[in-house]
Amino acid sequence: MFPGLNPKKMQSVMKQMGISQEIIDAKRVVIEREGGNIVIEDPEVVKINMQGQTNFQISGDIMEEGPSQEDEEEDQDATEEDIKTIIEKTNCSEDQAKSALETANNDLTEAILSLS
Repeated sequence: MFPGLNPKKMQSVMKQMGISQEIIDAKRVVIEREGGNIVIEDPEVVKINMQGQTNFQISGDIMEEGPSQEDEEEDQDATEEDIKTIIEKTNCSEDQAKSALETANNDLTEAILSLS
């Protein structure tokens, strides 16, 4: 971090400032997101405690995964439910409901209002 500074001296200074570090032995780190996951293989994980606040520093081989099959099925179920709701509320055809939902960027309320 600071060139030419002895690592033991650095630890001492960090301790005086209320900062402690702990290396975490990890094989894989996964950050789950709605649009897919970020996976870090062979990570180097450092847990940093600084004045009562805990942070993690992670580095390694990063790759992104697309949405899982389960996420896609949930999205499809929600869309089918939304189409049924639009049909019930507006008495339109299934094709009209699908079209309105697509036009409204999957916003159920906006789709219903556009058909009312």
